Amino acid sequence: MVIGLAERLKDKRGFTLVELLIVVTIIILLVGLVGQNLFKKLGKGKQAAAKAQIEMLGQALDQFRLDTGNYPATQEGLQALVTNPGIEDWDGPYLKKSFVPKDPWGRQYQYQSPGAQGEYDIYSYGKDGAPGGEGENKDIASWE
Repeated sequence: MVIGLAERLKDKRGFTLVELLIVVTIIILLVGLVGQNLFKKLGKGKQAAAKAQIEMLGQALDQFRLDTGNYPATQEGLQALVTNPGIEDWDGPYLKKSFVPKDPWGRQYQYQSPGAQGEYDIYSYGKDGAPGGEGENKDIASWE
């Protein structure tokens, strides 16, 4: 019996270094492929959030205009939706929260009134924070 146990222990081997390297390489390749797709979806999610926030800001601006007769001037900015800029008919705040949200990349939305594309323009420069761009860097605007 003792001899049989010793023989069984000799037959048990661990993994070789080559086998371990192959497994680690396969895992790294899988993480690389899955990671790329995951980050693309994350970027699209931030763009969708920016579009939704711009739409919400547009609705608040429309309510501001119904009350006051005009959209806030560029100098007053989107802050006029939460703080009265000195307008008599102002009946705000027009946003549920007491502050104007930042875009998903942590920057202020750009606002102009009158805008180049309409009565007002609201836009974010996207991930890169610069005009233009493609993919995640694409600008998100109220007129699109």
